[in-house]
Amino acid sequence: MITVRLPDGSQREFDTPVTVAQVAANIGTGLAKAALAGKVNGDVVDTSYLIDKDSDLAIITDKDAEGIDVIRHSTAHLLAYAVKELFPDAQVTIGPVIDNGFYYDFSYKRPFTPEDLVAIEKKMTELAKKDEPVTRKVMPRDEAVAYFKSIGEAYKAEIIESIPADQEVSLYTEGKFTDLCRGPHVPSTGKLKVFKLMKLAGAYWRGDSKNEMLQRIYGTAWAKKEEQEAYLHMLEEAEKRDHRKLGKQLDFFHFQEEAPGLIFWHPKGWSIWQQVEQYMRKIYRDNDYQEVKAPQILDRGLWEKTGHWDNYRENMFVTESENRSYALKPMNCPGHVQIYNSDMRSYRDLPLRYGEFGQCHRNEPSGALHGMMRVRGFTQDDGHIFCTEEQIAEEVTAFHAQAMAVYAAFGFDNIDVKLALRPDSRIGTEESWDIAEESLRSALRACGVSWTELPGEGAFYGPKIEYHLKDSLGRAWQVGTVQIDPSMPGRLGAEYVAVDNSRKTPIMLHRAIVGSLERFIGILIEHYAGALPLWLAPVQIAVLNISDAQADYAKAVAQNLKKQGFRVQLDLRNEKITYKIREHSVQKLPYIIVIGDKERDAGTVAVRARGNVDLGVMPVDLLVERLKNEMEAKA
Repeated sequence: MITVRLPDGSQREFDTPVTVAQVAANIGTGLAKAALAGKVNGDVVDTSYLIDKDSDLAIITDKDAEGIDVIRHSTAHLLAYAVKELFPDAQVTIGPVIDNGFYYDFSYKRPFTPEDLVAIEKKMTELAKKDEPVTRKVMPRDEAVAYFKSIGEAYKAEIIESIPADQEVSLYTEGKFTDLCRGPHVPSTGKLKVFKLMKLAGAYWRGDSKNEMLQRIYGTAWAKKEEQEAYLHMLEEAEKRDHRKLGKQLDFFHFQEEAPGLIFWHPKGWSIWQQVEQYMRKIYRDNDYQEVKAPQILDRGLWEKTGHWDNYRENMFVTESENRSYALKPMNCPGHVQIYNSDMRSYRDLPLRYGEFGQCHRNEPSGALHGMMRVRGFTQDDGHIFCTEEQIAEEVTAFHAQAMAVYAAFGFDNIDVKLALRPDSRIGTEESWDIAEESLRSALRACGVSWTELPGEGAFYGPKIEYHLKDSLGRAWQVGTVQIDPSMPGRLGAEYVAVDNSRKTPIMLHRAIVGSLERFIGILIEHYAGALPLWLAPVQIAVLNISDAQADYAKAVAQNLKKQGFRVQLDLRNEKITYKIREHSVQKLPYIIVIGDKERDAGTVAVRARGNVDLGVMPVDLLVERLKNEMEAKA
């Protein structure tokens, strides 16, 4: 007798081994039809999987996240099937699931075209409608190598040859197409109904630039048509909000080939930068951080002591001078420890909080660079807290409150908290990691927040809390972190005099709220589609005259507003007022002031808010009061 335990606590008993599909049918015809896969004792498997012992089972449908992954994985294989039908000479390589979709890499004698994508997608639809069963077969490695070589699939054969010889490999077949895959897959191609091919790109075989350039086809797949339509609409909106396009359109910044991954800030963009930096500087002051500045370049010996040279070397820019090796700092922490070490510290000095708007450089691969979101040079609102173990919980709790207040001020109120735990490559003892991870859990409990744990995603020197904010399109961005580091202070000789006059090593907390200022500003631009709130807008008000007769009064109004601390643009050009209004509206200014004879004679201004909202005529003092209230509220 085999007992199958279901998620609702109920049990089903069977006299003989049963497949996942048979269990689903035993529960109900509706579930049998909806079943895409199963989760047996925590592992996701095909519906054909045979349960031959007492097991826990969950039937996976398209309502489950795992079900959507199975759909996308299977659609990647459907794509490969369609390509082989249309282009028999093409060779298949790999096709994994990615966020919101999948891709598949191919080797072919000519570049695929947009017209090819249309034909491939049409063929995928035809194959899906055939509702062909997807079957799994296991064979010895060497036999699988021989099979793929026999059908001319050299890449697949190479992949399998890298698998240990004593292992078996699984192959999946649908119709005329067989592919190497661990699975699982949908039971038949008819389950794949909602998909779309998105774009073409290049990709090196096995990610190595020394290898052949393959052709990568990206696609998306969903359970329901409405979900795909919503996703495609989101992509359209994201395209409109692309910070790279808006940065050029609004004259914020630019990039060029002579400085890959580095930003040329224009006056308007640098104004945004200044607003963000000055606001964060106030957060430093209000929370008793002392601002410091450490060198950009530090000797290799220091990076060896910290562990960066062994664990982070490939991401560092290295230079030499006078037979010494140096590295541009990829992070600010070692410099802050040196400042800490410049004097003898007492337990009475702790916690000691340093903050720096520290410029860092990381040697990111050129293919990974993406506007302001992934750069090689960036600046962090970086802080380090030197404290005792007993002070960790209080400091982390205080940081959490600071971070949430900052995100709210910038207009983000949907924040996910995650806890990244020890990676495979790390320094420090297992005991120190145990203590550090539990300290962060305790602090989060004290904050009254729920969190998701991310095994293996901590920094090499310690675990970290991550703050993931969602923008106006629902996209998640990881920004702030707070990390416990029990290792670096000791490695760099940091000490304090304890109550009993003994020497102890402080705990170091790494913390950043917005993280990379560059990336955060990119997020802000996309979140607001370039229409930044008043307190961040590089030009807050444009003052426009209708004719030369109001020029002097317009100058006086603009000067008055500037003295009040507002960023003002004066436009006295001899152009039609409608033209000038339209031009400044396109620049997404919060306010436009129009001055004609009536306004000049009455000492007033006509005010338009963003979105062509007519606020009517008002005295300048009333406008100033409105603007100051809006600035204060950060609305």
